[in-house]
Amino acid sequence: MRTTEQPSLPRLAAASLAGTAIEFYDFFIYGTAAALVLGPLFFPTFSPLAGTLAAFATFGVGFVARPLGSVLFGHVGDRRGRRPVLIGSLLLTGLATVAVGCVPTYESIGIAAPLLLLVLRFVQGLGLGGEWGGAVLLTAEHAPAERRGLWSSFPQIGPPIGFLLANGIMLALSATLTDAQFAAWGWRVPFWAAGVLAAAGLALRGSLAESPDFLRVREHARVPLAEVVRDHWRLVLLTAGALAVGYAVFYAVTTWSLAYGVERLGVSRTVMLACIMAAVVVKGALTPVVAVLGDRYGRRPLCLLGCAASALWMFPMIALLSTGQPLLMFLGFLVAMIAFITMFAVIAAYLPELYEPRVRCTGAAVGYNVGGVLGGALTPIVATAVAHGDGTPWGVAAYLTGIAVVSLGCFALLPETRPVREAVPATG
Repeated sequence: MRTTEQPSLPRLAAASLAGTAIEFYDFFIYGTAAALVLGPLFFPTFSPLAGTLAAFATFGVGFVARPLGSVLFGHVGDRRGRRPVLIGSLLLTGLATVAVGCVPTYESIGIAAPLLLLVLRFVQGLGLGGEWGGAVLLTAEHAPAERRGLWSSFPQIGPPIGFLLANGIMLALSATLTDAQFAAWGWRVPFWAAGVLAAAGLALRGSLAESPDFLRVREHARVPLAEVVRDHWRLVLLTAGALAVGYAVFYAVTTWSLAYGVERLGVSRTVMLACIMAAVVVKGALTPVVAVLGDRYGRRPLCLLGCAASALWMFPMIALLSTGQPLLMFLGFLVAMIAFITMFAVIAAYLPELYEPRVRCTGAAVGYNVGGVLGGALTPIVATAVAHGDGTPWGVAAYLTGIAVVSLGCFALLPETRPVREAVPATG
């Protein structure tokens, strides 16, 4: 296993961040395309509402696949090491994303078009399900205990960078192409770009050292999932329920609100993307700051604070979104993203600390990705269905608030894991 020398933490954190950014770019670009163009191109026989719902359904398939990917890659990570997971997950997700950009539309090949989308989105989800566990664990298990929150937060900066990269390309194409050009070929360009990004990520990750915690395990779990289900099932359910609110809030802002603003409020997609991206920039910048607070005050208090803030902010956020005014929409998105990152900046340290090293890759990744199914897969679909009538979509706010309350209860039942520094004896 000791194939390379021990890397410096900055180098390791940079490689993990770059990889998660690339993989989440692949995942997010599909969500943006689903909100903007996939409905009419791949489900043209549906009504506009039904087409959007169908596009979001294919989007949700990626979340369903993520727990399966966490089981598959978690088995590899707990049996063979964290490093192979980083390579395999990135390669799988990158290839699937490039392939999405090559799928002919319904007009060309009929029902085979949405079916191909479904399969490729599933493969994307498999890859991403393994990515988070591998990247986070490799960083967390190299980091010193008293600074684990900070160093583990760098892979968590990857998702906002991936989101900004994906939507920045979409924004540039949207602003420079006509609607006909964008629908004909423009939306495919970000998917094709994933191939270049994946190659760069593989080059960065090729020389990383294996996790010291993994190397110290004397007897590796034969079937990690079986041990997790037998010994840690309650922990998996609590972590999944706790993390559901983060996914729900994030995808309500970045995916559902984009479609709602463009289709229902008549706001240009350029303005909507700019408002959302500005809020995500702040979220990404605050990630290491919040992680440092997690090292000082604990993981659980920040998770409880962010969850409570989410519960209190959903109705004001929907009210601000419904104005269609850019500054007010941005304010609504901004506070929601700050509440989100108050929880998720410390999750990369919190989840690994909850599980023993021999099953950590499987346990942490399964809990994380089942939370994605509960919060991320359903939210754009439910929100679109609930918001179909006239007037302010208060039903969406109620749905999100309900998820936040359930997640708050789950966080309340989880223990604190922040390592306690030993007191230095006084001398006299």
